[in-house]
Amino acid sequence: MLSAKLAQGSVPRLERPGPLRERVYEALLELITTRALQPGQHLVESELAGHLGVSRQPVREALQRLNTEGWVDLRPAQGAFVHEPTEEEADQLLSVRTLLEADAARLAAANSGTAGIAALEELCAQGERAVADDDVDLAVATNAAFHAKVMELAGNLVLAELAAQVDRRVRWYYTPVARQRGRQSWIEHRELIAAISARDEGRATEIMKAHTEHTRTTYHQRERTS
Repeated sequence: MLSAKLAQGSVPRLERPGPLRERVYEALLELITTRALQPGQHLVESELAGHLGVSRQPVREALQRLNTEGWVDLRPAQGAFVHEPTEEEADQLLSVRTLLEADAARLAAANSGTAGIAALEELCAQGERAVADDDVDLAVATNAAFHAKVMELAGNLVLAELAAQVDRRVRWYYTPVARQRGRQSWIEHRELIAAISARDEGRATEIMKAHTEHTRTTYHQRERTS
């Protein structure tokens, strides 16, 4: 049952003002991305509506949209299920991520000032604290914020738009390996900050490329018990 999957209080009820359809969609997408709703899990409209405090109609519309975008599978006579990504799907997306983020690291090394580097250092410290506290949710969120900051410092709007299109799925794939990557991921982030601070474009590129490849490899080697 869905009620047993979601911890009490983990799904905030949505306030009525604003575009409810969009807010239901965003809420369900966030639950999928963070794996509060697990791949393969059956999604019952009435249960989701009850958790979100809305009627079934916006939930139905959100599930249809999520199906179109590949987050949910609608099966005839069975209902809606969270999509179970194949290894090939994950590999293709994480490979594209490596290309985008390696170039972002190069541009960040060329363009970053002291304020940008300080922001990266603060995010890195926050991520290290999250790992020390075994706070996986915070570690994942901070990891995403760190990479988004690197992308912002790159100063290429087209590159940032492309990265934004894959950001949610990167978080989806990173969540089950966040604990395995653990402290090593933030060591690599520290190395990246040093290269960006030194304005070493080649070094920043290579560090980011290796960093994202480590995540891709860890995803494929992850334990299947979760």
